[in-house]
Amino acid sequence: MDGRSTPQPADQSSEAAPRTATTSATDELPGYLPPGADPENRLFAPFLKHMVSDQVEFWTSPKGLKKPDALKTFVPFVGFASLLVASDSWLSKQVPDKPNQLSRSKSVSDYITFSLIGVAAGSYVLGHLTHNEHLRETGFLAGEAGLNSYLVAFAFKEATRRERPYQGNGHGDFFAGGASFPSEHSAAAWSVASVIAHEYPGTLTQIAAYGLASAVTLTRVTAKQHFPSDAFVGSVLGWYFGRQVYRAHHDPELGGAPWGSLLDGKAEGARDPANMASPYVPLESWVYPALNRLAALGYVETAYLGMRPWTRMACARMLDEARQRSDGDGAAASGQAQKIVDALSEEFSAETGRLNGDANLGAGLDSVYTRATGISGTPLLDGYHFAQTVVNDYGRPYGQGFNDITGFTTSAVVGPFAFDLRGEYQHAPGTASDPLPVLQAIASADLTSPVSDARPDIDRFHLIDSLAAFSWDNVQVSFGKQSLWPGPGESGPLLLSNNADSMLMIKLESVAPYRIPLLSYVLGPVRTEFFLGQLAGQEFEFNNPTLLGPGNISPQPYLQGPKISFKPTANLEFGMGFTAQFAGPGLPFTWHNFLRTFYAHTSGADTNNNNPGKRLSAFDFTYRVPWLRNWLTIYNDSLVVDEISPIGSSRPTINPGVYFPQIPKVPKLELRAEYLRTAQGHEFAPGFVYYGVRRYRSGYTNEGNLLASWIGRAGIGGQAWVTYSVSPRTRFQFSYRHQEVNKDFIEGGRLNDFSIHGEVKASPAVSFSGFVQYEEWKFPILSSVGQTNITSSLQLTFYPHGQWRKQN
Repeated sequence: MDGRSTPQPADQSSEAAPRTATTSATDELPGYLPPGADPENRLFAPFLKHMVSDQVEFWTSPKGLKKPDALKTFVPFVGFASLLVASDSWLSKQVPDKPNQLSRSKSVSDYITFSLIGVAAGSYVLGHLTHNEHLRETGFLAGEAGLNSYLVAFAFKEATRRERPYQGNGHGDFFAGGASFPSEHSAAAWSVASVIAHEYPGTLTQIAAYGLASAVTLTRVTAKQHFPSDAFVGSVLGWYFGRQVYRAHHDPELGGAPWGSLLDGKAEGARDPANMASPYVPLESWVYPALNRLAALGYVETAYLGMRPWTRMACARMLDEARQRSDGDGAAASGQAQKIVDALSEEFSAETGRLNGDANLGAGLDSVYTRATGISGTPLLDGYHFAQTVVNDYGRPYGQGFNDITGFTTSAVVGPFAFDLRGEYQHAPGTASDPLPVLQAIASADLTSPVSDARPDIDRFHLIDSLAAFSWDNVQVSFGKQSLWPGPGESGPLLLSNNADSMLMIKLESVAPYRIPLLSYVLGPVRTEFFLGQLAGQEFEFNNPTLLGPGNISPQPYLQGPKISFKPTANLEFGMGFTAQFAGPGLPFTWHNFLRTFYAHTSGADTNNNNPGKRLSAFDFTYRVPWLRNWLTIYNDSLVVDEISPIGSSRPTINPGVYFPQIPKVPKLELRAEYLRTAQGHEFAPGFVYYGVRRYRSGYTNEGNLLASWIGRAGIGGQAWVTYSVSPRTRFQFSYRHQEVNKDFIEGGRLNDFSIHGEVKASPAVSFSGFVQYEEWKFPILSSVGQTNITSSLQLTFYPHGQWRKQN
């Protein structure tokens, strides 16, 4: 505690006053006694009366779920808890299981929980002895909240009887005789902590109380005593009863703080947009080229082009910056910049309202879409060894003939929580296996064994994205299937892209720039992100001296990576990051092995199972040329294998580019061109980029597709785009793509693509997009003569107008 016990005025918060006819509707949520309903905090009869009323309010609260405000609270909680339950087994397997670590975590959780209970009991006794009514009430209410949460948690345990992580098959089966759901330790800790933090609302007290409670939640999981959902639900129960008891029985004459609305992000002051979670804008959205163009024209200086996707709230902040700059520029206001600003203003009207004080409450069906694609001729399907006809498409399957996807996107935001889901039905024709000589050549290049690559017809429902996120102080934590784009180019970052299926990952990122003391004085504002995910579809791993596979190895390897980007000036951005592929059979996921991926690499003769992982390091920059800054932006993406950084390396993979956001005399025309190279000299054998000879023989892939640039493991080539914008939502684009593969890598080959893309916003609710692509290719091992194919695609997207959001 911070020692503050001076009484404060009773009128400092409406929540501290008895309920009147004018009390806010937000206080009508089920399960909450009216604020200040009964502050008679004494043992025996008053205490029993409190306990009965607390329990009655809790168990009768479902009858109040008919109220809209109650559903806004209940539905997101159930949704997030359900997502955790579905992910429990995977998350629990990420926890190291060394006996000393498990024992240490269990001891920490026990010690902290009993210490918090001791603080509550000691506060009551000491307050009684010293006649400090504030301290006595703190102990009394903390004990009452803790006992309430314990009783409810015990009742749920007996009803659900869920197995603990170390019991049964490790899946946490319910009604199987266990006692895992929910966590009583977490419930008790959060009950006591939340009461103490509000009775004594000093910064140090709150950090200590909530920090200790969070430590209990975490260590109950790392001790494998509970699954994440058990700890989460227990923590929420504890928080609930802390709020319930404090609101109903706290005497405002003694001091303390009001208990504001978590979901509105508001207590006594204005709502803080920094505490509002937000879904991410899909990587293929028109929003990125629109904001990118505004940045190149000088209207957005806070856009970090080397770190995508962006949240919708982040886009709204950049839009607000562009709006202010365009309002002060009469020439641009009548040109392309103003048109883009107007289109983005329509797209992000809800988020703009939240920046200006609206509640972060909303839900709806964002879009429904269907896309038909026909491919005549023989397409290329294997970008890891040869090339791909369709790239940067989330690893969606395709084949010769008719292909189809039909799907939807939906999202919801509730204060610091956000939920997003994109799912679709996918159809793709089956493909025959390559001939045995091709399979043998592939196996020889990968040091594996030949495996048929035949594929049956695909008809399935598949999730493209699915995440739950929590945001506080512009830091957002998200969990679910996600894709990343950590580079400034358009052909696809060298480190990661959406060329492969999204990964199941947990991601932590700063969604808005911030400053690091001293360092930012030189390097400017910074953005950071970190992710940890698990790959899928890996079929081979070299567990020295044994080659595992073919077949899905278990457990599948993990991929983790940090990224940091700086903006020293308005014109310059640069960033650094890496990814490390680690763990898998024979190399368990432990904290020791995880930390070694940051600093260690075993090479040379020592190629045994001690190798901590396959690491790729990247550096990128973007520069608006000052004397041509409204006309020219140059950038570069670079990567090295198993080196600290591409800077100073003699063998970097590179992807430089130039971008003209408008052409003189033709302001609606844009031009972009990029060069790519992964082919190396004689120091390494062709094909070593994105390949893991020492362990990960399936390479840098997810579900068989390259996780990064389509240029492949030994390629050289480029891509160019010419875009004409009738409006920001109606655009036509001609593009050319070229790829040459080193002839020493599976006999090499080449590819040329010519395509025309178009997108038309037919009405506020309907848009059409599509492309026609002509491709010619020759990979001698696949065909002794050149091949051609034509791909045509048309997508219809419907944007419903039934989204609900709160505007004040």
